[in-house]
Amino acid sequence: MSAEDEINKILNTESPKELMAQAKPFRRLMTQYTCAIMEVETKIRVLNEEFKTDYQRNPIETIKSRIKTPVAIVEKLKRRNQEVSLESIEENLTDVAGVRVICSFPEDIYKVAELIEGQDDIRIVLKKDYIQNPKPNGYRSLHLILEVPVFFAEGKKLMKVEVQFRTIAMDFWASLEHKLAYKHDIKNQEEISKELRNCADITNSVDYRMQEIRNKIDENQK
Repeated sequence: MSAEDEINKILNTESPKELMAQAKPFRRLMTQYTCAIMEVETKIRVLNEEFKTDYQRNPIETIKSRIKTPVAIVEKLKRRNQEVSLESIEENLTDVAGVRVICSFPEDIYKVAELIEGQDDIRIVLKKDYIQNPKPNGYRSLHLILEVPVFFAEGKKLMKVEVQFRTIAMDFWASLEHKLAYKHDIKNQEEISKELRNCADITNSVDYRMQEIRNKIDENQK
């Protein structure tokens, strides 16, 4: 479904007219979120290049980004019993703009996150550490909700962006778990959930063992 189709679908729902009386204001807001992602990605890429110069390696494997679809935005506001309007989106949703940073090792996650947090033009709205405190299903990731200044033609605007930090193993597990979680009519659901949690523990153990190997190699090179 194209963005135009999604907007038309929302126009035919019970959403207040304030949000979709015309598509242009909504598109403008989504463009602002896209620009906020660009700002955050640039900051992260700069840190990655600087890290490469100082330590002869890149802590970041890949950077992915996405903007929530119009349908997902409206559905989330409705689930929370919040008004569906442009103002409500900005006030109540912190994950419209999302960036996922895939790092090589767990300690790289904390190093890059620390450097991001230390930048004086960024405000940390919320921090959730699901690596030290995994979710019950085994999910691990470090989440930061950032508020970053973006300069538009009419002036500066503070925009919220959610950044998720994962290792390659964490991202692999989360992607597969997400696919399996949306399967319906699964038999032995409890058994499967337990197996997924065990896999999450295994991948976490592998992460730290690989990190120890990397550290030993670094020590030998020194």
